[in-house]
Amino acid sequence: MATSKSHSFKLIEGMELQTTVTGLPNGNSVRAEFHLKNCTRTWILHWGCIYQGNNNWFVPSEHSTKQGALQTPFVKSGNDYVVILELRDPKVRAVEFVLKDGNRNRWLKQHTGNFRVEIPWNELHAHHRIPKNLIERRAYTIWDRRGRPQNSAREQQMDYENAIRELQADLARGMSIEDLQANSSIPVEKAVISEQKQTMNLHQPSHRRKHDVHKWVQKYAEPITKNAIVNSSALADLLKKSVGQENVVSQKSFHVRNYEIAVLQKNVTGDCRLYVATNMAGPTVLHWGVAKSSAGEWLTPPPDVLPEKSKIVHGACQTYFTDMSSREHSFQLIDINFKRSGFVGIQFVIWSGNHWVNNNGANFAVTLKSLNSTSGKLVVDGKYILKWLLDEIAEREKDAERSLMHRFNIATELTERCKDEGEGGCIGIMVWMKFMATRHLTWNKNYNVKPREISEALERFTNLMEKIYLQQPHKREIVRLTMALVGRGGQGDVGQRIRDEILVIQRNNHCKSGMMEEWHQKLHNNSSADDVIICEALLNYVRSDFRIDSYWKTLKANGITKERLASYDRPIVSEPRFTSDAKEGLIRDLTMYLKTLKAVHSGADLESAIDTLLSPSKGHNVFALNGLSPKLQDLLSSVKRLVREDNAALLIEKLVDARIELHPALRAPRTRAKDLLFLDIALESCVKTTIEKRLISLNFNNPPEVVFVICVALENLCLSTFNNEEVICCTKDWYRVSETYKANDVEWALQTKAVLDRLQLVLADRCQHYFRLIQPSANYLGQMLRVDKHGIDVFTEEVTRAGPGAVLSTLLNRFDPCLRKIANLGCWQVISSADAHGFLVCVNELISVQSKVYSKPTVIIASRVTGEEEIPDGVVAVLTPSLIDVLSHVSIRARNSKICFATCFDQNVLRNLKSKEGREISIHINSTGLVISDGNKSDAHVRHIYISSVSWGVITKRKKFCSNYVISSKEFTSEMVGSKSCNIKFLRERVPSWIKIPTSVALPFGTFECVLSDDSNKDVAHKISALKVSLNRGDMTKLKAIQEAVLQITAPLALRNELIHKLRSERMSYLGDESSWNRSWMAIKKVWASKWNERAYVSCKKTRIDHDAVCMAVLVQEVICGDYAFVIHTNNPVTGDPSEIYTEIVKGLGETLVGGYPGRAMSFITKKTNLKSPTVISYPSKRIGLYSKPSVIFRSDSNNEDLEGYAGAGLYDSVIMDKAEEVVVDYSREQLIVDKAFQVRLFSAIAEAGHVIETLYGCPQDIEGVVKGGIIYVVQARPQL
Repeated sequence: MATSKSHSFKLIEGMELQTTVTGLPNGNSVRAEFHLKNCTRTWILHWGCIYQGNNNWFVPSEHSTKQGALQTPFVKSGNDYVVILELRDPKVRAVEFVLKDGNRNRWLKQHTGNFRVEIPWNELHAHHRIPKNLIERRAYTIWDRRGRPQNSAREQQMDYENAIRELQADLARGMSIEDLQANSSIPVEKAVISEQKQTMNLHQPSHRRKHDVHKWVQKYAEPITKNAIVNSSALADLLKKSVGQENVVSQKSFHVRNYEIAVLQKNVTGDCRLYVATNMAGPTVLHWGVAKSSAGEWLTPPPDVLPEKSKIVHGACQTYFTDMSSREHSFQLIDINFKRSGFVGIQFVIWSGNHWVNNNGANFAVTLKSLNSTSGKLVVDGKYILKWLLDEIAEREKDAERSLMHRFNIATELTERCKDEGEGGCIGIMVWMKFMATRHLTWNKNYNVKPREISEALERFTNLMEKIYLQQPHKREIVRLTMALVGRGGQGDVGQRIRDEILVIQRNNHCKSGMMEEWHQKLHNNSSADDVIICEALLNYVRSDFRIDSYWKTLKANGITKERLASYDRPIVSEPRFTSDAKEGLIRDLTMYLKTLKAVHSGADLESAIDTLLSPSKGHNVFALNGLSPKLQDLLSSVKRLVREDNAALLIEKLVDARIELHPALRAPRTRAKDLLFLDIALESCVKTTIEKRLISLNFNNPPEVVFVICVALENLCLSTFNNEEVICCTKDWYRVSETYKANDVEWALQTKAVLDRLQLVLADRCQHYFRLIQPSANYLGQMLRVDKHGIDVFTEEVTRAGPGAVLSTLLNRFDPCLRKIANLGCWQVISSADAHGFLVCVNELISVQSKVYSKPTVIIASRVTGEEEIPDGVVAVLTPSLIDVLSHVSIRARNSKICFATCFDQNVLRNLKSKEGREISIHINSTGLVISDGNKSDAHVRHIYISSVSWGVITKRKKFCSNYVISSKEFTSEMVGSKSCNIKFLRERVPSWIKIPTSVALPFGTFECVLSDDSNKDVAHKISALKVSLNRGDMTKLKAIQEAVLQITAPLALRNELIHKLRSERMSYLGDESSWNRSWMAIKKVWASKWNERAYVSCKKTRIDHDAVCMAVLVQEVICGDYAFVIHTNNPVTGDPSEIYTEIVKGLGETLVGGYPGRAMSFITKKTNLKSPTVISYPSKRIGLYSKPSVIFRSDSNNEDLEGYAGAGLYDSVIMDKAEEVVVDYSREQLIVDKAFQVRLFSAIAEAGHVIETLYGCPQDIEGVVKGGIIYVVQARPQL
């Protein structure tokens, strides 16, 4: 526990100065507190440090080493004025000081000399004198906990310092030196430590990072509400169901106590109809009036608009509600037909249960939208959009723009009302706050408001956000985004100090006119976050020796122009002008004032957030109540120091370490969650900006240095991401590659590249997640508020790029070429994956053509792309040598629009492509990057389809039904089933016993046609026949309708019985109960329906295959719930080398391999002459594995698959009876990667199986299989094309 020394000084006019000197828990600092009591005006502490043997005053060593003094103003705290100093130099023996009256320019001394406060270091830190051997033992323990890495001398010293901190924290918790000695029995291995000094590679900082990141997993699912009561959105839905959902112009809901009122405006044949519904029970009366010219009017409605059961009373109309109750729901309704009377609004109150119901003391008010207005016809598209909230925000924006006090009060009211309506409510509020923060909305208009009132309104809003954060964890992501946009606020004198302290600055520095007076008037009228920027601009102006360009540069960099300054209600039109002798005082006063402004307006400011948490009045309490460690306090102190020193390299690590210490309390805060959250947001933001600074000097050709920075950026992302399981897995995998680094090692580069690729996929997916989550609300509200189109379009992009993923994306993008070079990889980096076909056009800069519209499909090669451009209309692909961030504007646009976008690192490839300008090219994405070939128009509409010269009638006749609905594998013939089934029979009879073939049965050709002709399916058959007539006439929309019709087919009882009997007789995993049968039958119908998918149909037409002659058998196989799934090509398809076997392998089921799931599989090649020596060519970046319980799979097996010159395989669907579970893959301990011996054994066995099967067929094979418990299963084989 800390030791303190106190002293009091009696001063003039009844004032008293109380000093307290305290030894801090870290053992190497002292806090000196000065409290002025009974004080009525501002005083300044004029002070210096006294060193042993020297009576001169010195500035503390953390500021300077020269003689001199500092002046620190007292700051009001409660009833006292306070100054707090923290001294870190143990050579300081005393602090001497005098007091300066800031108002009267007079000095106050102690008699005729200086005041003096002794600093007895030994007494204050007596309990921190720790034996050296105990420190060494703890340092050894710390080194051992970190996995005994090789340490540099600097790292060994850090372990020693951390040991001191840990021991001091133990002592502060009440443990004795004897207790610590007894608990520390580990011998100090000085020889080992000494050896580390000799062998440490000084270029491996990445070895220092490894945390138990699995503890950081945050998975929050939105709760499913199981409540029979009609909530507000459900009441509105019920109202729309009752009166019809078409032509709805606007919708609004009110909530008062347990009552709900929903109001719906519709356009019915040109008339304005208003429907008012409520859940109130019993006789209920609407007491209402209308507005003709302004929303505030209350006029008596004219007789021609009065509904039934209405009467006019005292300037209003009273209308009885009509009961619309049913068995399921109870509500009452009034229908008002305003016809075309042009009213602008309606106000009302309700009489129910013998009392009046109003809107919290005011009338309910609804604005009627003009039926000619387009605002009521906006398309609402998105799961997370809450339309009534966005409508009301737009309606109340005119009131909100009066002042920030009004805005935050309205935001608090609306948030309270929508907080229980899913994520859409919080998203709507966040979108509104961001439009405000980015200055798309007016902050102040013809209204004077005190800073204290703004601060208090902001405090209420952030307190409500804190409540939602605590009570609804699934909304924490959106709450966090919202809190980052607003200030902290505060009660009492927090806001008032903004008004008071500007007067002190003007008085102390003789600047009571010009720009400073204009700013003073603005601050008194309506303070805002702009004032923080103005204060920073003034500080930079003064620090630059009054260079006015520094002032304007700061303002411009933060979006404040001369026009904006002049637009305030109290405009600022003058430039600052100060005298040179005021420089020191201005810097001091403006620096203190900046803290005051940030305390209100900048919740996520780092220094303000740290000071709030560590403040003497609150800090110890919040630390104790939230179980925060003393280590966090030390880290925060270090962060403040390193920020001042601008030490980016060390600061990055300390910032993330502080977040790690803070994380447990933030997940389950016990008190002051808001302060913890603001601190974490500030730390996260500072990590981002510090890494951006670090990028300037980061050497990307030194992998260990880059790996370390990426490691810290990844940890930062983990701590900020909700539902972060995959980011955690990537971080663990990054730890793995960081520990195995070898200079210029191809294997290491391949593994690291795989982790990097997966991370880029994760970041792109996060971007898409935000787009789906937020952009619909931004589109709708932005249009309602008349925000400019660009501001709406880039809304989600700006949210994403402001987060921790953006700087990580930049790091990965710049590191990628270095890894490619080490790993000898190809020249393409695919940013947006999509096949494309078009005419080639070359431009110097993409921005020069971004507004152009191309009339035909166009592939652009742009010599320069910045990332901020739009992609022109008509462009299907953009290729560039520029290194573009995957989260840049243009990258996001490409992915959203399914446009191919790729960077080429080989100038020769680009030069060759440019020579083809004006010609058609085709781009295909494969596992190695881009494959570009000359193309023609016939390729343009068909993708991924092998076009052949198969002539009409290659399928000579339709297959006949064999009279059995289900046949066993022994009965398979080419007349009954397709090549998949026949190949299974062939393999089962010939492969060696160590290769397993799964049990199979089949529904033969003609089964579908037979079932369709059954009397029970007569109507469906007629429907399909009619649809096919339209399809044959060219109406492609009928394909989907035919598929839907196929799913309506009923199974004959004989088919069901035969299938169950065959599956049981083959001992397959099939229960045969009603549920199993229903899932099986649906899977069979989906396979049959896939005959009419668009890709297969177009493919048949393009190759002149008679689509009506296509017959679909269904191969039924037992699902092998394997560890891995693989695909073998016995002739390397990448190089065409027939001597090599090419294999791809994934964890879990093979659907992630053949079904287009994001990421790359692990791939290897094996020489047929040396099957025991596989060579890995890529490591996995697949994000998920698919796993199934014992089940069966129904595979398409048509008669047009594997025809000579035509690959029909893959055109039709295969369906598992039981849906597979998606599992996030963790590669950090995957045996296939970390165990080389296991990898070689397994890969050799797979390659040998491929070689055996190729030998059996006598031609190259495409083979799919599974590995379960080390056993190889082959599930299908076909000729390789």
